[in-house]
Amino acid sequence: MNTTALLKTTAAALLGAGLALASVASAQDLTFKAPPQATTVVLTNATLHTVSGPVIENGFVLIKQGIIDDFGTMRELNARPRTREAWTVHDMKGLHVYPGMVAANTTMGLTEVSSVRATVDTNETGGVTPEVRAAVAVNPDTWHLPVARSNGVLTFGVLPQGGPVPGRMSVIRADGWTWQDLSIETDAGLVINWPNVRPTTAWWMNRSEEDQLKESREAVRRIDELFNQADAYFAARKADATTPFSLRFESLAGVLNGERTVYISAQELDQIRSAIAWGSGRNLKMVILGGRDAHLCTDLLKRHDVGVIITGTHRMPRRSDAAFDEAFTLPGALEEAGVRWCLATTGGSSNERNLPYHAASAVAYGLSPDVALRSITLSAAELLGVGDRVGSIDKGKAATLIVTDGNPMEMSTQVRRAFVDGREIDLSNKQTVLAEKYREKYRQLGLTPRKD
Repeated sequence: MNTTALLKTTAAALLGAGLALASVASAQDLTFKAPPQATTVVLTNATLHTVSGPVIENGFVLIKQGIIDDFGTMRELNARPRTREAWTVHDMKGLHVYPGMVAANTTMGLTEVSSVRATVDTNETGGVTPEVRAAVAVNPDTWHLPVARSNGVLTFGVLPQGGPVPGRMSVIRADGWTWQDLSIETDAGLVINWPNVRPTTAWWMNRSEEDQLKESREAVRRIDELFNQADAYFAARKADATTPFSLRFESLAGVLNGERTVYISAQELDQIRSAIAWGSGRNLKMVILGGRDAHLCTDLLKRHDVGVIITGTHRMPRRSDAAFDEAFTLPGALEEAGVRWCLATTGGSSNERNLPYHAASAVAYGLSPDVALRSITLSAAELLGVGDRVGSIDKGKAATLIVTDGNPMEMSTQVRRAFVDGREIDLSNKQTVLAEKYREKYRQLGLTPRKD
């Protein structure tokens, strides 16, 4: 290729990349963020689905300074002495109030368009980076956030990816100007990607069994080395206060003393057993992330009080001899066995809006609707370590709520209104704007009735 042709080709490539990035930038969320709650808000005449308690017909929720100050029946509200403060009352007659749903396995705000590298920030340089916090890299203007919240998903567990120890899980809310505004908990616990301990013989595997085992042992060695070094560091700091400070090891303090959870990504039975054996040997507080074979080791999970975040029901069976419905029946199997669990999606950020339908699929295969609802609200919040703040309608918790015209696990149900920390948020998104744009087009053409 001559010099002129090469320059033209390079220029075209750069132009294409620039246009791709420009299209991504122009697609960012343009909705307004909600201002702080100004007055006490009361939702009245609604059916309250508290999750932690019974359903309350003809109920109310009183929201003060972003917190659920009180809730109960309308009779109780009417008997309550009125204060002099102003109340903003919203009549929700015929509607339902639920806690906002909690997506426990996402890369929300860390990835926009997977094919455009500049919009993907899921992993840090190096495979062992426990000091990394996912929340710091979250883009508050991601266009995936408005889509998820328009379907009632208002809290997200965001995790880094890549390498044996990619960093720490963060929990964020669905509305805010900055990553600090979004953050509920910047350090919910450490994420560990546990290696496969059994070689894969599938047709697509291009490495020998020996190489796979070598790679697996190396990953475990790196994880072990990190924890051994952290133990030695804290022992040295205790013996000599002049020992140099290490951000990397300090980030593990909460994990080592049992205050923070270790989220261990593991799917296969042998993988889960190996991970639990390692974690229990260090007295770690563990949650399995994935858990496709968790139903095969429920006794082990219960013995060590290990929770499971199931990563979706909308997936195919892993093995050719597996039951066709294994993904749909897994939640019910864990519930029947008494294992602590919650339901998430298969990960990512663009499809978190489908979280309630993953739960609905489990209901269709025998799971109680009440348990399914809890699995995507309070149970998810508990396994993320924020169950004292979100996930149910209880006094003192954040007023992060959705108002619907039916059961959110039904696809026909619409989320009519939503509140994050008492602030009513905008439920529009790119899709709703486009829908209205083309409705207006056909109204102008006289093909559909005009709006009143």
